[in-house]
Amino acid sequence: MENLYFFSLGSGSTGNCYYIGTDEYGFLIDAGISSVRIKRYLKKHNIPFSNIKGIFITHNHTDHVKYAGILNSKYEIPIYTTKRIFWGILRNRNVKNPPTFCNFIHKEESISIKDFTILPFPVSHDSTECIGFTFYFLDKTFTIATDLGYINDIAAKQILSSNYLVIESNYDEKMLENGPYPEILKNRIKSPQGHLCNNYTADFLAKNWNDNLKYIFLCHLSAENNTPQLAYQTIFNKLKSENITPHFLAPLDRLTPSELFIL
Repeated sequence: MENLYFFSLGSGSTGNCYYIGTDEYGFLIDAGISSVRIKRYLKKHNIPFSNIKGIFITHNHTDHVKYAGILNSKYEIPIYTTKRIFWGILRNRNVKNPPTFCNFIHKEESISIKDFTILPFPVSHDSTECIGFTFYFLDKTFTIATDLGYINDIAAKQILSSNYLVIESNYDEKMLENGPYPEILKNRIKSPQGHLCNNYTADFLAKNWNDNLKYIFLCHLSAENNTPQLAYQTIFNKLKSENITPHFLAPLDRLTPSELFIL
């Protein structure tokens, strides 16, 4: 059986980018880090840059799209996202080189590329529009839900049907409350169009647990309002209190690439 690979190239407000692929080709999810770093991190895992066949964009905030234009216009790697998100990218002045072409996709309408079926689904965030993705490959289901203020019913369905999950665990509530952010920013983060806190993610997983969920990766951790240890411990302890022991649970580093996971 052909392998499915995943690794994080960066997961945080300074730049988000993830890889999912097979032995022969793969895709990026978001492009918030430079092409130089992307090439270096792919090489570290013996993945040729030429294997990248597309970039799936979740939303138009700079930390997710800053280098999407370079990858698209210079290297002719197609972008897959909604029309509204693409327009948002074009209006984002922080994007390096505007992208020149896009394959428009639609929420809750799946597309097929080679051996993958990919389903975009709506999530709640304060961008032009924001989506998560579920990748279906053979008998494996991989879902990424990053940058969302709460988990709506559609997102919940995708999360709970997955074997492999990348889910936001952005902030610790006490750290945010006692931290240096101005009140308006704190309120934005806590809002239904903001980010998920450790406790919300922990409670959701504990209340909706199913044993088909094999790997859980915690993404988009705040540098100021969270720590990898705190995110992990909050979720692990909540699951443990419900007599749940996850097969695999790990926070993704903000700045450095993760190991290459064979799913």
